Amino acid sequence: MSDAFDGAAAAAGRVANELSGTVYGPSVQAGQIHGGIAVTVQAPAPEARPKPDQVPPLTAPFVNRTRELSDLDRCLTATGEAGAVIALGLLTGLPGVGKTATACRWAQLSRDLFPDGQIYIDFAALRDGEGADVSEAVAQGLRALGVDNAYLPDSLAERTALFRTHSAGRRLLVVLDDVNHPAQVRPLVPKGPGSAVLVTSNARLGELALDGARSLPLDPLDGEGGLRLLAERCGEEAVAAERTAAERLVELCGGLPVALRVVAARLAASPRLTMTALAGELADETRRLSGMALRGTRGGQHAANAANAANAHSAYGARRGEHSVSAVLGPAYRGLEPPAGRLYRLLGLLPARTFDLGTAAVAAGLDPADAEPLLDDLIEAGLLDVTPEGRFRQHDLVRLHARERAAEEEPEGARRALAERVVTHYLALTAFADRAIRADRLRVADLDAFLRDAPDPFAAGAAGPAPLDWLEAERPNILAVLRDAAGHALHTPVWQLAEVFTVLFLHRRHLADWRESLEIGAASATAAVVPAAEARLRSLLSRPLMDLGAYDRARTELEAAVACADVCGHTVLRASVQEFSGRYWDRFDPARAMAAYQLSLDLNTEAGEERGAAIAAYFLGCARDAGGDHRGALDTLRGAYDRLTACGDGRMAARALAALGAAHDHAGETEAATRALTEAARVLREGDATHYEAQALVVLADVVERAGGERATVRAHLTRAYEIYAAGGGLAAEELRERLDALGGLGGPDEPGGQGG
Repeated sequence: MSDAFDGAAAAAGRVANELSGTVYGPSVQAGQIHGGIAVTVQAPAPEARPKPDQVPPLTAPFVNRTRELSDLDRCLTATGEAGAVIALGLLTGLPGVGKTATACRWAQLSRDLFPDGQIYIDFAALRDGEGADVSEAVAQGLRALGVDNAYLPDSLAERTALFRTHSAGRRLLVVLDDVNHPAQVRPLVPKGPGSAVLVTSNARLGELALDGARSLPLDPLDGEGGLRLLAERCGEEAVAAERTAAERLVELCGGLPVALRVVAARLAASPRLTMTALAGELADETRRLSGMALRGTRGGQHAANAANAANAHSAYGARRGEHSVSAVLGPAYRGLEPPAGRLYRLLGLLPARTFDLGTAAVAAGLDPADAEPLLDDLIEAGLLDVTPEGRFRQHDLVRLHARERAAEEEPEGARRALAERVVTHYLALTAFADRAIRADRLRVADLDAFLRDAPDPFAAGAAGPAPLDWLEAERPNILAVLRDAAGHALHTPVWQLAEVFTVLFLHRRHLADWRESLEIGAASATAAVVPAAEARLRSLLSRPLMDLGAYDRARTELEAAVACADVCGHTVLRASVQEFSGRYWDRFDPARAMAAYQLSLDLNTEAGEERGAAIAAYFLGCARDAGGDHRGALDTLRGAYDRLTACGDGRMAARALAALGAAHDHAGETEAATRALTEAARVLREGDATHYEAQALVVLADVVERAGGERATVRAHLTRAYEIYAAGGGLAAEELRERLDALGGLGGPDEPGGQGG
């Protein structure tokens, strides 16, 4: 500054202009300025805020879900007038099924559709014990749109209004992850045309349908999808080298992506661990959930790599730092009210894999009216599925988690008490179905008092299902209930259930299941020291054993049955056991077979058991025919047919008619044989006695073939018989297959459709 200026300043009085520190941009310091001089300093342009881009990145290649991504395209991409409507999509499914990963992948693919950015709100991170802080979620959305904290209103209503204002001119994607209530969504719906909201939730959030939301359920991966995920994580070569084990791992994981990621991470963390060894470990249900968790290592690096692999495109696991299936399912379970939580735990102990309302209520000791809303709570939480048939089902890993919680939280003895309630429930229903199918069948169990006050869903006029259809549908569950109850030493209801359950297998020949159910029942009858029950079940057991070719074992069971029947002194039971013995000796000693049948006939006659006597006469006639006495057989079988018809046993009468057809054939009476066998096959088919229908059709095919009948007719009869035997697991299926191959195979050029006579 010049000396002259300093002097003038001094003359005017002391003025100090001091500037210290660092100055960015223009700066003017002045005391008094005269002469009308205007000083203009241009302020710096405000720093532009980046558009929001908050959806988490995928840290591994995304595989599968092609259809679901296309569905999201259709749901959330609008053009023309529809673009003025804010699209709202809802990805639902059980925890760990891949909702977050799918939402992030769609956001990644759709970046160009939303030029003003993508906002991501993680409600799990906001959630406290009761729900989520919606007000804070809207605040996050406002901050993403450039609103400073100082300008955030206090109330939710004001924040919602401000969010609409700031989003009005923008085309945004808002991803709301892990929502558990519709009220969390509505304040965050943007106002800009062409915008979209994508919600993920374990719950169904049905109320959002009122807002136009389209629900897109995400199911577990199928077998091929699971293998693709494993191949992406473990390598194509590793999966190809242990293909069977890889398929088993997908099955054990139930197609749940989070489980498959943890399994892949375990394989990555332990190079010496093979897929085969891991599949063997996880096959044990008691160890499966603990095996679907990462274990730390002393070196630390393998654990870190495994954690990264498990968390890849799974925001849920990454944000919690927990790497197990149980950790994923835990929050949904902890969000249940206590009554629903108790039902969840007890359903995990239920041996049935699918169940109806009545069974669920019995499992928890509740009335159906009280159980139904609790089931709705579990469905809403994503912890229970509804099958297309309207039944309920827990995903296998959810069931194991529920069982794990039950072991920790239910009182001692809860599992046995549940097993007793459930086996009693199934005993009543199966007994009613048994009686509806054949009321006068021999039964050792006296269940009259037990059933007296119980509602009968199969009674005439009742709205229940057909008894045989119900038994077929419940077959896996009844077998599971038998296993479970036997494991709890509930011997009396076990052998009683096995006895009434056998009515199904007299019509539908599921040989392996029949054998197992009777083995369980016979063991329980022995443990309960009930000789009559043991005799009945062991004699019945000889039937599937012989059909499976286990003749030595069948003879052993029959010898034990005869001894037990003789001890108990039950005349009709003794007659029945002799009848079963005759069926065994039919194969090895016809004379001994006829003696057994004659004794059965005499004992039934002594006891006044007309139906039992007629059945014994039927088998005696068959034995005479096999022994070459065709005329004697025809007389005996006609008598048996008439007696069975008089008893109203159409199924056994049809079997007698088929035997008459065979005897006519052996006597050289082809026309009579064809008529009898054709009619018998028709009646047996209409009566759903398919095993015996197959027997009649094979004999009919023989008659037609020997008589020079049409080749196509022979193959049609044999094809139908083959289908029946193959479905039931009978040994005759392979023999028929070879015979059909000689005739041109199944579905040959002159095949008329495989319909038997």
